[in-house]
Amino acid sequence: MITVSDVSLNFSGQNLFTHVNLQFTPGNCYGVIGANGAGKSTFLRILSGELEPSSGEVSIDPKNRMSVLKQDHYAYDSYSVLDTIIQGNPRLYEIMQQKDALYAKEDFTDEDGALAAELEGEFAELNGWDAETEAGRILQGLGLSQDLLTESMGAQPDKSKVKILLAQALFGQPDIILLDEPTNHLDTASIRWLEDFLMDYAGTVIVVSHDRHFLNNVCTHIVDVDYNKIKIYVGNYDFWYESSQLMQRMIKDQNKKAEDKIKELQNFIQRFSANKSKSRQATSRKKLIEKLSVEEMPASSRRYPFVGFTMDREAGKEILAVEDLCKTVDGVQVLNHVSFRVNKGDKIAFVGENEIAVTTLFKILMEELEPDSGTFKWGGTTTQSYFPKDNSAFFEGRDENLLQWLNQYSSDNTETYLRGFLGKMLFSGDDVLKPVKVLSGGEKVRCMLSRMMMFGSNVLVLDQPTNHLDLESITAVNDGLMDFKGNVLFSSYDHQFIQTVANRIIEFQPDGTIVDKAMSYDDYLDWKAGQK
Repeated sequence: MITVSDVSLNFSGQNLFTHVNLQFTPGNCYGVIGANGAGKSTFLRILSGELEPSSGEVSIDPKNRMSVLKQDHYAYDSYSVLDTIIQGNPRLYEIMQQKDALYAKEDFTDEDGALAAELEGEFAELNGWDAETEAGRILQGLGLSQDLLTESMGAQPDKSKVKILLAQALFGQPDIILLDEPTNHLDTASIRWLEDFLMDYAGTVIVVSHDRHFLNNVCTHIVDVDYNKIKIYVGNYDFWYESSQLMQRMIKDQNKKAEDKIKELQNFIQRFSANKSKSRQATSRKKLIEKLSVEEMPASSRRYPFVGFTMDREAGKEILAVEDLCKTVDGVQVLNHVSFRVNKGDKIAFVGENEIAVTTLFKILMEELEPDSGTFKWGGTTTQSYFPKDNSAFFEGRDENLLQWLNQYSSDNTETYLRGFLGKMLFSGDDVLKPVKVLSGGEKVRCMLSRMMMFGSNVLVLDQPTNHLDLESITAVNDGLMDFKGNVLFSSYDHQFIQTVANRIIEFQPDGTIVDKAMSYDDYLDWKAGQK
């Protein structure tokens, strides 16, 4: 168990959070959510002991071992992959080093023999004899070969290092696991394996993530970091989101009778607790929700930006025809005779590990690149708006403030209209006077989405639109694309985003060819699993 007692953190005279009192218990998985900059990762650093709070304390049973997902991908470059993973259990690794040093001694004494016997006993208690097997099993689950165990960490590409450090955090059956964005840069199969691992894990998991599908699958509780406060609520992310929206509506509706409110909330609780799942975490969550009282429901005042796309005119039947496109980038063929047609109403998710292929295709379609061969043709009634993955050209070295920047894309140039529009995207007051070159990554994304909304296009092309966004903004973009009546071509790694927006999946293969299926993302993943 972790007990947080009256914890506050002050940075430069400002409180990040104050008087936090929480308990984290074994058998539960806690998803930490909050706006960018709210202090989610900072809170994890306090729990791990890496950062001291300004006041209060964090208490952990000294018998419990905590494992933390490391963020420095180069810290273990001088070690082998196996040694890196085993260091997830520091005491086991220390014993292994001590044993090796003892057995390497030329003048091995009786005292050394006694110490070696003690170390061997503790080594066995810590499952040391199975350490290499366990490390290999976790590595394989994350999609890497067990052959890597003997290789150097320094020789691994960054994507492999991410998985190896995750394997380190999961190794050795720790009592507590702290994970900060564990699904970043993971492929779908690895995320599924991680979900299964955590759902079967008997200890305490505390995880920061922007992946709603992941949070929904593994979490029994949501830890909401909001307005200098941190509170724990029962349920996964969808339960937290929908119940908080319901509570907000009820708070605004002052005329509704208290009994009606309670009845509606109880019906809502029953509907969510009736969700069926065989997983241990989902079963635990179901029991917790069934016991939930109305007073324990989240009444978050979190603000969400408004993302809504409207068409100036509807497109005709012809949307887009792509014929035999080929393109080589830096000596590698990323588009290999790619052909497909976009039908009216299609919302296509372009997926796969070959990110360069997707970005290259989008740049060709938006006439920013020339193909080596092949053709494409947009329908005569289509108009396109483009969200590039790299938006730096729109902001770097620009001296305009937000109002001036948005004004160049707007047909209504009045300050009242522009301020109102930016207000809906959570830029209020003096925020609109900030120079665009100093905006954060998430703020730039909201600006680019605002720009797209100005155009009234009937085809939207978006390359990784959820990068740099917090959960509130991701949800807003998700809802906006679900409601859009035109065509959408997009790329994303967000499972729930793809599942709820796309009705067709195009996956790029490593050789630049495509697999094209008119089905939902979950159905596509099931189909793909059946092909193996």
